[in-house]
Amino acid sequence: MPILKITEKRDCMKFIAKTFDALSTKELYEILKSRMEIFMLEQEIHCLDMDNVDYESLHCFLWDGERVCAYLRAYEIGEGTVKLGRVLSLRHGEGFGRTLMENAIPTIKEHFSCQKLWVDSQCHASGFYAKLNFSVVTEEFLEEGIPHVGMERSV
Repeated sequence: MPILKITEKRDCMKFIAKTFDALSTKELYEILKSRMEIFMLEQEIHCLDMDNVDYESLHCFLWDGERVCAYLRAYEIGEGTVKLGRVLSLRHGEGFGRTLMENAIPTIKEHFSCQKLWVDSQCHASGFYAKLNFSVVTEEFLEEGIPHVGMERSV
């Protein structure tokens, strides 16, 4: 599948959305490197990150020309519902996560023709998603030893 979207953002930053097969080897390498930095090194999550879901996912990220600064993957989990996963920002508190989400949500809706988005949010990040109109819909649960809640929003 072709590149879905590339949009110029602030400070020479680009929003990019691609299917797995459309990713360049450099983009894929940088995505995996960013995921490892956040989930393994910063959050000390020790699980197999490459779980084959990537093949069926839409990969949305902010690219600064050298690095993936913010990233998420989106994939269908049921008719009309798309799950966001591996959501990260390398630079916390600078608005990159919000910029990513504001660009990714309409792109995901268009790509999947979905009505609902779902995310397993780390509890400390639920306020971030709430500002983007996600609502908590589950009790707290542990995922890789970290408290999470299920959140969803209509699109």
